[in-house]
Amino acid sequence: MIKVGALDPGSPDAPVAAHYGDPLHEQRILATAVGLVDRSHRGVLAVPGEERLGWLHNLTTQHFSGLRAGQGTEMLVLSPHGHVEHHAVVAEDGTTTWLDVEPGTAGELLTFLEKMRFLTRVEPRDASADWALLSLAGPGLADALAVLDVGVMAEPHALPVPGPKFAAGAVPPRPTTVYEVRELPAGGWVRRMPLGADLLVPRSTVGEVTERLAAAGVPACGLWAYEAMRVAARIPRLGFETDHRTIPAEVGWTAAAVHLEKGCYRGQETVARVHNLGRPPRRLVLLHLDGVTTDQLPATGTAVTQDGRAVGFVGTAVRHFELGMIALAVVKRNVPDDARLFVGESAAAIDPE
Repeated sequence: MIKVGALDPGSPDAPVAAHYGDPLHEQRILATAVGLVDRSHRGVLAVPGEERLGWLHNLTTQHFSGLRAGQGTEMLVLSPHGHVEHHAVVAEDGTTTWLDVEPGTAGELLTFLEKMRFLTRVEPRDASADWALLSLAGPGLADALAVLDVGVMAEPHALPVPGPKFAAGAVPPRPTTVYEVRELPAGGWVRRMPLGADLLVPRSTVGEVTERLAAAGVPACGLWAYEAMRVAARIPRLGFETDHRTIPAEVGWTAAAVHLEKGCYRGQETVARVHNLGRPPRRLVLLHLDGVTTDQLPATGTAVTQDGRAVGFVGTAVRHFELGMIALAVVKRNVPDDARLFVGESAAAIDPE
């Protein structure tokens, strides 16, 4: 892919294209058809070894013992106090568990995993130099997968989150979210996801995959378009909708990445306590920004205020082709949906869903 629109050099997303000439048109493609997004700046860790699933089961929030070949899921690594340190999306091929992570975080996660190996038969390594992640997004996904000789894939399946103080045995012994994973005939894997499908392919074949899809009418779309779809779908990103105090329940990761009945892991006590009380200190919301006082998007970390007091922070702000200026934000739990909020000098309103 030829990089056209450039992101802020200080952004972790700077290595990939923001857009290819018309960001709003690219959003429409992802909303009404299908496009290919370069997300090859994400880190990729490979975890082979016969004891890998039991090992990851003990270290993370997810139920890896119930993960099968041809499945994917999501996982978190928490601090001893239950704060989110790492988030990864998973693909299991039967011999290796693949973890793709936010840009710039692979090295830190690998260091943690290596420290926790002890005598376990696992060999985690950083595979980012050899493997790249591309994403297909949009309602025309099936046609794009057919170009790659992949049939129709099952929709993601998520277990319902049980209520506080649920009965033992209420959560089945399997990952809380399951994404279908299939082998790509030309090499690599495809994983069905909420916004479309992720392609994990050798970096040497990225050009071939891109050209094949382009020849079939699947255009390249920039990261701005993908991020607009993500924000509208209220999907959080580590480092954007999280800070050093974030716990899983605050941003909706309990459903996607946390198994509430799988036994002990680091930070599990905080997860259980917050779930049983049903009162996480903060919550993830979608804000509509007025766009009148200023048409500049607020930076990640900008304070959200109510009556002059900070009550949260902005994660990702985007210009959506239908919704206008919107942002994901994390605010205090007791901020009502009808609160009069400000982001800088711009008025903001919570979308109550």
